Amino acid sequence: MRFLPPDTTHDASVLIRTRGVRGWVDGLVSVTLAAYLPLLGYSNLRVGVVVTGMLLGSAATTMLVGTKGYAWSRRTLLFAGSLLMIGTGLGFAATTAFPILLFIGFVGTMNPTAGDVSVFLPLEQSMLSSTTPSKHRTALFARYTFIGGVLGAIGALCVRIPDAVVLHTSASERTVFRACFLVYALAGLVVLIQYRSLDTSVKDTTDPPVPLGESKRIVYRLAALFSLDAFGGGFVVQSLLALWLFQKFHMSVSAAGTLLFVTGTLSAASGFVASWLAARIGLIRTMVFTHLPANMLLIATAFMPTLPLALMCLILRSLLSSMDVPARTSYVMAVVSPGERPAAASVTNVPRSLAGALPATAAGWMLDHTVFGWPLVIAGVCKATYDLLLLRMFLHVKPPEERPLATIP
Repeated sequence: MRFLPPDTTHDASVLIRTRGVRGWVDGLVSVTLAAYLPLLGYSNLRVGVVVTGMLLGSAATTMLVGTKGYAWSRRTLLFAGSLLMIGTGLGFAATTAFPILLFIGFVGTMNPTAGDVSVFLPLEQSMLSSTTPSKHRTALFARYTFIGGVLGAIGALCVRIPDAVVLHTSASERTVFRACFLVYALAGLVVLIQYRSLDTSVKDTTDPPVPLGESKRIVYRLAALFSLDAFGGGFVVQSLLALWLFQKFHMSVSAAGTLLFVTGTLSAASGFVASWLAARIGLIRTMVFTHLPANMLLIATAFMPTLPLALMCLILRSLLSSMDVPARTSYVMAVVSPGERPAAASVTNVPRSLAGALPATAAGWMLDHTVFGWPLVIAGVCKATYDLLLLRMFLHVKPPEERPLATIP
């Protein structure tokens, strides 16, 4: 059975494989960070500061790619990102000093979230859009999101391995968890090797990257809305959500890894439903009508008195929370010209990283003072507001393939 849509080029399979490798190791380190940094004696506030540094650094490098990156081929930039990924893993494995970890987190590629916020994202998204006809674009992004999500979930589950090593051997927790960062560096090497098989002619000659032109107004409006969504999401990045579960319900590292595996797998699989739904009701309706109920469930989680009820809300939320991701990416790529896609991807992703960075520090401070899930409540309210504004502002702004569907009620 063919996994990729018809008429899709070889480069799509390469980019989906690299997304899978990065997703797997991101899932592993997102839980590892929540368990490892407190072992070093760092408060929840300091954990939040490290997460903030990672998100701010991702925003800075993505901004650099979006504003200056058109001077180089996307393939070259992906090579550079891979080398930076290797250095990030080695750096986290080599030191425990807080200032150095904060610096490496800022300049590196490590991702504390369930989704991808790294410099790789705008580059891969813009290249992926050029590997398939527009009618298959959302379906291809659904597969890209699925692979990244499901392997990210498996990566979170794999944190049970170092946890079991600590339990059944005399190895220290610090040593075992630091080994996870060496695995991250190794994943960077695998990604680099994969990128070498990309076609050197990938659309950089027929549709060379250019700065935003005619699409600037719509991209900036989308970026502002996506920033509101990301600001809310910054309160519940995966590392901090795991930290809340540890603190509120005394959940073990292995149990948290299992939960994130379940929710990540369900979120990833929901992308296929998003593709099917978008073909029938449109991209904007798909984004809003799935995302809004998910945010209500996130708010409800904070009020659950027991762990089973909280887990039920989080699992139900995972069925809906990521269905907007392939639709959102497809929509941005559809409303700009091919040459503007790298810039559009950067401009819409950079504000997301910036807006999602500072709340992580605030969430860490909250968790130092109370076990109630205030970060979850604030996140849900912000993200629900984004949904309603997106529906109002963009319901009638159709991508080319949807214009015949304008009469759908």
